[in-house]
Amino acid sequence: MRRLVAFLAASLLTLALAGPALAAPGSSGDHAVMYYLSLGDSFAASQQPAPGSWDNGYTEQLYAMAKATYPKLRHVKLGCAGGETTTTFIDGGVCDYPHGSQLDEAVGFLRAHRQFVAFVTIDIGWNDFTCIDEVACVYGGLATIGTNLPRILDELRAAAGPDVQIVGGTVYDPLLALWFTDPPKAQLSVDVIAGTATTPGVNDYVAGIYASRGMPVADVEGAFFTTDWTMTAYGMPLNVLTVCAWTGVCNPQEPDNHPNTLGYAAMTRAYAAVLGL
Repeated sequence: MRRLVAFLAASLLTLALAGPALAAPGSSGDHAVMYYLSLGDSFAASQQPAPGSWDNGYTEQLYAMAKATYPKLRHVKLGCAGGETTTTFIDGGVCDYPHGSQLDEAVGFLRAHRQFVAFVTIDIGWNDFTCIDEVACVYGGLATIGTNLPRILDELRAAAGPDVQIVGGTVYDPLLALWFTDPPKAQLSVDVIAGTATTPGVNDYVAGIYASRGMPVADVEGAFFTTDWTMTAYGMPLNVLTVCAWTGVCNPQEPDNHPNTLGYAAMTRAYAAVLGL
């Protein structure tokens, strides 16, 4: 009997070493349902200029792209349109969530599904600025972001655990539309958002907060050619042409800062590049 037990034990050990590895909890194996959690403001909510659809934003496009890597991926979309700021993200008050605020909802979900979260995306903070072409507005927004965003990221990381990718994003410059009426102010807005050779911009500041938490940032600023003033054959700089083509800001009847499907596709590519999709 002892010899039989020893033989069976040796056989099982050999099979375990030689056979295919089983998918670990939270992997993209055949039996694992994985989750993509998207968080943020109206961008994460996929708001488009009228009459655009609200179901083809960067989160939906990224979800469709990620399913090639995670066949059983599910998208949990918590983004809030209507002016979600870093403050309301923490405290609630704009959108209704069962747990109170978007942060509380996200933390609850991450704690419950920690082993099965593929990645998280977040865009938040841009509604903290009442404007970006006046110094006073910029300083006030940065102060609020500097207080709230680290707390948001720390709580998300604590709930998600150390291994889940959490990816933030920079922003393009909707005030480039001012190039048609006030070119110096358009240039100023780019300097404020993207920075200059000697002065960091808003995107640098926000990206630094993510970096301090070990979280990468999607280069939406670059995807929209925000700092590229190369004149095109259409009689306008590349950055102005891009923001006009990919958002609603240049619509004279109903200007809208939100991306259209093409703009969200550019955002998707920026996030996908960081996630390796």
